[in-house]
Amino acid sequence: MSTMPTPSLRRITDHLPEVLFTPADDNAEAQRLVRLRKAGQIRPLYRGVYTSNLGADAADVVRRNWQPILAYLAPGAVLSHRSAFDTRPTDGWLYFSRAMGQRDLDLPGLNVRGIVKASRGALIGTDRPGASDTPYRGIFVASQPRAFLENLTKDKRLNARQLPRPELEARLEQIVAVRGAQAINSLRDDAREVAERLGLSVEFKALDGIVGALLGTHTAKALSSRQAQSRAQGMPYDPIRLELFEKVLQQLLAHQFAEVPEPARRGAPREMFAFVESYFSNYIEGTTFTVEEAQDIIFNGKIIPLRIEDSHDVKGTFDASLRDPYYSQPPRTAEEFLEWIKRVNAKVMQERPDKRPGEWKAQANQAGSTLFVQPDQVPETLRKAWDLMAQLTQPMQRALYAMFIVSEIHPFHDGNGRTARVLMNAFLSAQAQCRIIVPTVFRDDYLLSLKALSNNADATPYIRAMTIGQAWSSELDYDVTVPNMNAQLDACMAKKEDNRLYRLMSPKTKLPMAI
Repeated sequence: MSTMPTPSLRRITDHLPEVLFTPADDNAEAQRLVRLRKAGQIRPLYRGVYTSNLGADAADVVRRNWQPILAYLAPGAVLSHRSAFDTRPTDGWLYFSRAMGQRDLDLPGLNVRGIVKASRGALIGTDRPGASDTPYRGIFVASQPRAFLENLTKDKRLNARQLPRPELEARLEQIVAVRGAQAINSLRDDAREVAERLGLSVEFKALDGIVGALLGTHTAKALSSRQAQSRAQGMPYDPIRLELFEKVLQQLLAHQFAEVPEPARRGAPREMFAFVESYFSNYIEGTTFTVEEAQDIIFNGKIIPLRIEDSHDVKGTFDASLRDPYYSQPPRTAEEFLEWIKRVNAKVMQERPDKRPGEWKAQANQAGSTLFVQPDQVPETLRKAWDLMAQLTQPMQRALYAMFIVSEIHPFHDGNGRTARVLMNAFLSAQAQCRIIVPTVFRDDYLLSLKALSNNADATPYIRAMTIGQAWSSELDYDVTVPNMNAQLDACMAKKEDNRLYRLMSPKTKLPMAI
């Protein structure tokens, strides 16, 4: 016999909210819920809590509606400890504090544990606004300073509901990195008031020690997180980027690249390769000239009127791509790496003093929604990223990894892409492998592959794009004049800007480039 609700009952339950609660002061509504339950239109989840979603798993219903359920069962409760940071259940657990009432709630798929003390109710109306808990639909979320203090309580019984201390230190270090010393000092001042009101003086002493160590006013011995210790020692780095670099490195290690010999190793062909490379490398960044104008700039020393800086950008990139040490002598150590890219950037951007060529950026920079590494984290993030490179052995692996870390860290105010591509190609030329040119029609393939790496840690599009770029670069004939080279580029659709209408064509087969 079918147990499905009749069409009329289904229509009734369709108009009911997914979760219903027995009110304490509305007897008529309470009786209505009793009738609905007897009619099989709702079912209980917990005492006083029902669902009209008869076909769903009870745990799924609770997971979706934990907030109104908690507000009903523990009104005024404060999400605390690790739940104050997560602001949702984690692995089926949720933690709160309150002044009075029930402590533990066991719901389908959700274990709720509380601390019940007269002093642990919601903090509101504090002298410092940042010390107040945040109200949200019948419950509260602990303020950030309260969350840090409650997670720093030393009590083995609370371990399960607390974040590990290294993670707390890392979170505090990120506040310093992104928002600066003023923000962390403000949080500490807020925490001082929270500690006085909640009786958390021991916890405040621990927090004060961490903040002081991060700012260099207390000893770093108070820290257990490597990230926090590094900042205390004056060498902060970006741990999220390093995790990304490790993922990219593993994907590069798993890929075997074909040998593609460099087609223009010396003489006039070498100059022609550097010409095409610098022309397109600047075009990608918006420094656009005709091939004829670029020829005049590079080979005839002409400066285009009203575009003096742009002219020097093209010439500087050409010089770095043509001659050693930047042509085929890549850095060998972490410290050489830092100095090497600074010198390349200074060369490429030498006529733009406002961009501080060859100096680490002083302000944070971003592209779209991607925020690059914070200025004070640049040197150490570069060093740690370089140390990972020892695992890579193939020239193409090292080239693609090196280019990506400079692009992703974005250590300079400007010229980061050009600097990164010169570095990439130096690793290839060092082993007589073909350098990579990214023509205009292939620009989106290149940039979108970098975006896939940044956002999804997926190196597949990047490996594909750069493999195609290297193959295409190897097929051009460089022992030609500039007009002949221009004709080749036109035949390949290389200079086209709309890749919806045009594809990069093979100089040899005249077919679209593909792996």
